[in-house]
Amino acid sequence: MIKQIFIACLCFVVFSSNAQETFQVNGVKDDRTNLHAFTNATLHVDYQTTMENAILVIKDNKVIALGTDIAVPQGAIVHDLSGKHIYPSFIELSSDIGLPKQKSERARAPQLDPKTSGAFNANDAIKAYFNAVDEYSISKSDAEKLRKAGFGAALSHSKDGLVRGTGVFVALREDAENKVILKERVSSHFSFDKGSSTQDNPSSLMGAIALIKQTYFDADWYTNQDEMVDLSLQAFNDNKGLPQFFDAGVDKLYLLRADRLGDEMGIQYIIKGAGDEYQRLNEIKKTNAKLIVPVNFPDAYDVEDPLDALNVNLEDMKHWELAPYNLKRLADAGIDFTVTSDGLKDAAKLAEMMEKAIEAGLSEELALKALTYTPAKLISMEKSIGSLKNGMIANFIITDGSPFRKKTKIYENWVQGHQHSYVDLIKKDLSGNYQLTLAGKNYDLQVSGEPDKPEFKVVLNDSTKIDVKSNVAKELISMSFKLDTAKEATGKIRLSGWLTEKGMSGNAELPDGNWVKWTASRTGDVEAKEGEKEKKEENEEKNADEAGSLLYPFVAHGKATKPTSETILIKNATVWTNEADGVLENTDVLLQNGKISQIGKNLSASGAKEIDGTGKHLTAGIIDEHSHIAISRGVNEGSEAVTSEVNIEDVVDSEDVNIYRQLSGGVTTSHLLHGSANPIGGRSAIIKLKWGYSPEEMKVSWADKYIKFALGENVKQSNWGEQNTVRFPQTRMGVEQVFIDAFTRAREYEKEWNTYNSLSKKEKANAVAPRRNIELETLVEILNEERFISCHSYVQSEINMLMHVAEKFDFRINTFTHILEGYKLADKMKEQGIGGSTFADWWAYKFEVNDAIPYNAALMHGEGVVTAINSDDAEMGRRLNQEAGKTIKYGGVEEEEALKMVTLNPARLLHLDERLGSIKKGKDADVVLWSDHPLSIYAKAEKTIIEGAIFYDIEQEAQGMKDIQAERARLIAKMQGEKKNGKKTQEAKPKSQIIYHCETEIENYSSLK
Repeated sequence: MIKQIFIACLCFVVFSSNAQETFQVNGVKDDRTNLHAFTNATLHVDYQTTMENAILVIKDNKVIALGTDIAVPQGAIVHDLSGKHIYPSFIELSSDIGLPKQKSERARAPQLDPKTSGAFNANDAIKAYFNAVDEYSISKSDAEKLRKAGFGAALSHSKDGLVRGTGVFVALREDAENKVILKERVSSHFSFDKGSSTQDNPSSLMGAIALIKQTYFDADWYTNQDEMVDLSLQAFNDNKGLPQFFDAGVDKLYLLRADRLGDEMGIQYIIKGAGDEYQRLNEIKKTNAKLIVPVNFPDAYDVEDPLDALNVNLEDMKHWELAPYNLKRLADAGIDFTVTSDGLKDAAKLAEMMEKAIEAGLSEELALKALTYTPAKLISMEKSIGSLKNGMIANFIITDGSPFRKKTKIYENWVQGHQHSYVDLIKKDLSGNYQLTLAGKNYDLQVSGEPDKPEFKVVLNDSTKIDVKSNVAKELISMSFKLDTAKEATGKIRLSGWLTEKGMSGNAELPDGNWVKWTASRTGDVEAKEGEKEKKEENEEKNADEAGSLLYPFVAHGKATKPTSETILIKNATVWTNEADGVLENTDVLLQNGKISQIGKNLSASGAKEIDGTGKHLTAGIIDEHSHIAISRGVNEGSEAVTSEVNIEDVVDSEDVNIYRQLSGGVTTSHLLHGSANPIGGRSAIIKLKWGYSPEEMKVSWADKYIKFALGENVKQSNWGEQNTVRFPQTRMGVEQVFIDAFTRAREYEKEWNTYNSLSKKEKANAVAPRRNIELETLVEILNEERFISCHSYVQSEINMLMHVAEKFDFRINTFTHILEGYKLADKMKEQGIGGSTFADWWAYKFEVNDAIPYNAALMHGEGVVTAINSDDAEMGRRLNQEAGKTIKYGGVEEEEALKMVTLNPARLLHLDERLGSIKKGKDADVVLWSDHPLSIYAKAEKTIIEGAIFYDIEQEAQGMKDIQAERARLIAKMQGEKKNGKKTQEAKPKSQIIYHCETEIENYSSLK
């Protein structure tokens, strides 16, 4: 005992005296060597090497020897770790420990310019100049939390901004900052969240992506220019040689977006995910990215109340069940990853989460690798940390077993050779049943709980247990209790004594003041009652069923497998060809290899799936020329008047349930447009509604490129409130000037690049290339007919104005969308070859549509304008066939021409008509089989087929709803079992979805999925 106290005191003297060499010592300097030998341990050298009965020797902050047959150095402090394990301490790569927290205060009025003063970037979200090492200050409480969870080092970086500057790698001990910093500039960091910046731009996810892209181009240009100083761009270039980290921790689609951005910029990011990577595993594997994966597995939902259960969507239920399998599936796919505690409310929950992952199949070796070797390798520190080899930093934990078990105790965490104790290494586990002999009587004494917090009870009978107040300190023990059932007991019995090999003994004072001897001999382990044990096993068995299957996409109505192209023969249908053949009765159509292969009667094909079309109608798939479904975090980048740099293609949301809903209405292709918040908005995306496929697989890669322009009330912010009077333009005259200014700048930009590109190779070597500008590049594409305009429009005067601007700069407007006054100038549209995409019968919903009439589509069509009916609305997109039918009522449009307004005509407006919009041999097999006349309100889309794959089948819909109900019931029962077993649950809260329209403007996009 005295020896142990001496060693503890000696350790304290050594540790407290290990001050920095350059600091003045206040007192007597202690130069004794910090030399320790840890013997008889199970030593886990790294994730794949274990030594039994090994010795680990450290000196100061390094490992100097290890093995099973080495000698303990003379003068070393010896720690006997019999029955204990030594593991390398964990490494955290996603932390902001020791850095100031940024507060974001949203501006009440628009803020167009940055607030940061000095020679910095024009956007406050670009913080490449931030170096964490300059701001790092030891946070004792945060470091302690991480150490208790097993961490010994952390990469700390700012979590503020799109470009976040550099990270610092630190040891998690309490000393002067210049002793704990292991590497001062170890990484460069990015995210999609603009953080504390109150500047308007960016106001959307696509705006954030565009700004990061532009920053890359600006940084490249900055290297060779001498016109200006931008400390942000200078730092951006200085940081390019560091490992590049991207925080995409919202969901798996954000991870894919981060990698796509990196591919465009020639960067392979190390990407922090969201823990749901298993949902898009194949796509994520193709990124070749190294991942940082959180393990904040969700608690079960409290679904005892059936109405509360309705608040939880199927996606969240299934993620609760499958999240622990994420690491195992990543490992099986051969994807390198490291684990982070980031996202856990308490880092101490790490062991519990990792235990769940291991129970789901992850090996302990890979778990250790993901927390030690891999994070060290990602920052090129694997030769210094992450393992316990000669010369490496002495960062290790001492445990009583695997650190990936909830009940495992971390006794000590040694960081840079400095000891941090949490559980007494020599604390004896007293749990068990004892026979307590006291004053000639025997009692049953039961000890349970953890070694550092034992719980004592005197058991009188099966129903009566008396709590015992106890204190165990080193080898000494004291207890006190009152035997309420004993007649002679008028006060407490107080025992004092010591621990022995077989139990405990000592002296006791009885309530009457007499002293007697007492002993407590161990008789066996504490066991649960048979009934309780059986009940527990029954509940565990009930909850041990296999996890449910994946869905593509991972939401309700997702499928267990992605639809694939088949050979399909549709027999005896009424076929609306949209071609010269018109409507063909009792006709067969063969779909083969994703194309329309044959059209005729009495067709046959070996191995084809035959569908009886008798009494049914077959049309080309519906094409929505103006849609806002399937877009993530903002349909408008309304922060500036011209935002042609942003791109809807960057934010396609393949999980949006509106895709499936519109498939049920026969839609096969959608043109996803930017909103109408500014005169020149963002670039658009054309997708096929391939439900279950990834965003990249949905995009029509061969399609021409488009962009959204807008006119009217929205762009001049007339209905945005009193605060929005800052951004130009504020009048319709100003809108015209925006167009003229933008295209004038674009012409100058093109001229500048043409001049540079005309230089010889030698001349270019002595010249500075122009600054690449995505905004102006896009406008040049319009001028050169490489990108086409779809313009939000209402009022005749403004439509005329934009036509004049187009004439002035020699380009053509492709489509006026909405165009509710199109009937007033259809002749001019026809003359200039401009199409119209309109509503069937919307009018009078705001001032500038007061002159709208339901005959608009018919009148434009009658004048020879290519006319389409669009939705602009997720719900209307489900019934575009009926919207087209309204043109028969309002204007007497012929049936075939009415159908073309949602099939062939939008295909022509989007330049897709060579492959889409009609049923013709060789075109894409995008068709819909209707139960009735396709323009009838009674018609249902029975099968919606894209490129020969059935993406919606009404016959399977009823069974699909039953499957959803059954899966929900299974998961609800499983979550109820969790609650019954005493597991923590979370409140069942409903989630809402924002349905975008042209005018939807979101100020704080970073808080939205």
